[in-house]
Amino acid sequence: MTAPSVSPDVSAEISRWLGHLGAERRMSENTLEAYGRDVGQFLGFLAEHIGGPPSLRQLAKLTPADVRAFMAARRGGGAGSRTLMRGLAGARSFARFLERNGKGKVGALAAVRAPKLPRSLPKPLAIKDAKRMTDTGLRDGETREPWINARDAAVLGLLYGSGLRIAEALSLKRKDAPVPGVGDSLTVTGKGNKTRMVPVLPQVTKLIADYVALCPLDLPPDGPLFAGARGGPLSARVVQLAMAHLRGALGLPDSATPHALRHSFATHLLARGGDLRAIQELLGHASLSTTQIYTAVDSERLLEVYTSAHPRA
Repeated sequence: MTAPSVSPDVSAEISRWLGHLGAERRMSENTLEAYGRDVGQFLGFLAEHIGGPPSLRQLAKLTPADVRAFMAARRGGGAGSRTLMRGLAGARSFARFLERNGKGKVGALAAVRAPKLPRSLPKPLAIKDAKRMTDTGLRDGETREPWINARDAAVLGLLYGSGLRIAEALSLKRKDAPVPGVGDSLTVTGKGNKTRMVPVLPQVTKLIADYVALCPLDLPPDGPLFAGARGGPLSARVVQLAMAHLRGALGLPDSATPHALRHSFATHLLARGGDLRAIQELLGHASLSTTQIYTAVDSERLLEVYTSAHPRA
């Protein structure tokens, strides 16, 4: 944000807003930087658009046409719909902060629709490939300790076997681990701090037990179930790298990510007659419409089978 694009009263509120997001919303430095950059671009445009840095009073007088002009200028500069949507979200967040703190209402931002994003279909793995993600033998050539390979197999087994998000799997405590022959489910905390019960296959329970038995680190009951090589919580990046090695060994595309295992869980259940509402509950989706995207994936797969197998296709 360049100084000429921001008036002193707006600059002070931006500092307060970013401080609020960092302290109370616990946003990361990268997210705060992105929000600040997005609002800076909006204010920079307005400074040229209205002939000077906008004050709080001028922000309250903005019209939807001003906001649309900003979006048109950004699109003219090559910004895509996702970039525009993120920039508008940052400006709206700042506007809500101003309104909550009695600094004026920037109604024009709420009056303009965000650009629609094309909804891309999930890319699940084939069943045979999803199953092989827990095969520690695929990584025998790597100079890694056996317990680390066992740990990665257990995490990936949960993603495919129970449909967990990677953050959900890595947030599990040692005391949450299912016990072979005793527990066949576990409780996870998903988005919005909502908890749900998910089933755990016996094969996955064994993968977790094998990892715990091999792990040389102390795993206290209230500590993370999955530990990093140096102790402490396991990083999602490490799991992503493990998946990258596996997809290289199997010759899979870059779309074969840890999250693709969650997609595979839902798609394979649906293909075998799973009830859509039950799959919604297992995935922890707040809305059934989010889960319904997997019906499109399954229809697409059936069409591929038809066109490749029918004699007249």
